[in-house]
Amino acid sequence: MSQREQNGPLAPKAGDDQISAFVEAARAAPVPASGRGRLIFALDATMSRQPTWDLAIELQSRMFQVTAAWGGLDVQLVYFRGMNECRASNFVSGGQGLAALMSKIEVRGGKTQIRKVLSHAADEAARAKVAALVYVGDAMEENVDDLCSRAGRLVLYGVKAFMFQEGDDASTSRAYREIARLTGGAYCAFDASSANRLAQLLRAAAAYAAGGRTALEKHALENAEAQLLLKQMR
Repeated sequence: MSQREQNGPLAPKAGDDQISAFVEAARAAPVPASGRGRLIFALDATMSRQPTWDLAIELQSRMFQVTAAWGGLDVQLVYFRGMNECRASNFVSGGQGLAALMSKIEVRGGKTQIRKVLSHAADEAARAKVAALVYVGDAMEENVDDLCSRAGRLVLYGVKAFMFQEGDDASTSRAYREIARLTGGAYCAFDASSANRLAQLLRAAAAYAAGGRTALEKHALENAEAQLLLKQMR
């Protein structure tokens, strides 16, 4: 478990201090100077997500496999659960390290906290370059205009949001699509039975984070999901 996990969560306080409390702890962590690509991997860890959380643990290593040729990848895990708990790990540079973090986390009932994820990603990018935010979820229970405003901050720092939706809820789809569009990223839906599709989506997003559009274009030559993402990006 990372130092940030050991020393307590990035759990927000009540009221207007929720976001600032979340990102204040993130700022305390050292910024890597490796020059490697950096990606924030954010997951909904509320109760409905147990099957996909387990799947994500199994599949997350795929993100690292495709990036070696582009200098490697550092990934930060961000997750939320309950009514106001939202945490972030340090950046890790391998699938085993990320899997170890994820295996210690249990899903809990609660509401979505996407706005905190977006604000955190922007603050991380203000400290040091973050190429992409990958978000995996199945719901959206927040104000869409507020989410879009926070997504706008990602644009300032060049962070592309890859929004991957489990299921086909229409309001969730509209929100995820708009966040992806605003940031110049991409949206895609999958279902619990399409493990391979999620794996390929993660690989494609990781390729972009490690090597930019050039890496994604090369990856798209042999990956249909990468082609789908590439067509949406600007």
